[in-house]
Amino acid sequence: MGLTQTKSKQRVTDHGEVFTAEREVNAMLDLVKQETERIDSRFLEPACGTGNFLIEILRRKLAVVKSRYKRHPDDYERYAVIAVSSIYGVDLLQDNIDECRSRLYDIFNAEYSAVCKKNANNDTREAIIHILKHNIVCGDALTLKNSDGNSIIFAEWSAVNGYLLKRRDFAFEELTAQPDENSLFSSSKTIKNDMEQIVFLPQTVAEFKPVHYRKVQQYE
Repeated sequence: MGLTQTKSKQRVTDHGEVFTAEREVNAMLDLVKQETERIDSRFLEPACGTGNFLIEILRRKLAVVKSRYKRHPDDYERYAVIAVSSIYGVDLLQDNIDECRSRLYDIFNAEYSAVCKKNANNDTREAIIHILKHNIVCGDALTLKNSDGNSIIFAEWSAVNGYLLKRRDFAFEELTAQPDENSLFSSSKTIKNDMEQIVFLPQTVAEFKPVHYRKVQQYE
């Protein structure tokens, strides 16, 4: 069954909401096929809708995780979590966000349950729900604000020492900012690397101690 391209004419009129069809999704992702098959390669869809692009990206990532680690449930679980944690989305409408999170979770849970069977556990499932809450957010990617008028905040999840994840929060506006090389005060956001090139370093909003990936939900 193909993907639905609209929910209603009114939503098209009010928000220009038209979802990309499955054939076009796959054709566009095939242009960056190598990246979609990197487990930790990060993707952001700034108008994610119900997640048509993100769903296919997750499917591709989990297929790679399965092909490499299906005989080792602990490794499969860990890399499947990393695959989910690398996917980000923004949308104007909360119902789209809710559906996108749900679809991503359902795909993860179906694959996870099938591969890990009796080794699958609810802590990991709760961790995925928590990660999706912070990665798939309601807001306007043009203004970089959420519905309350505050900055959109994304959580970065970085693997540390195998089974730990470190969370750092960033304002979306900080991640999209371009450093002004002519500004005297740009040094707070930029450094020079060994090749004397300017490197932009976005500033964190918050940082959390690394925890086991099954326990990331303990930090709200």
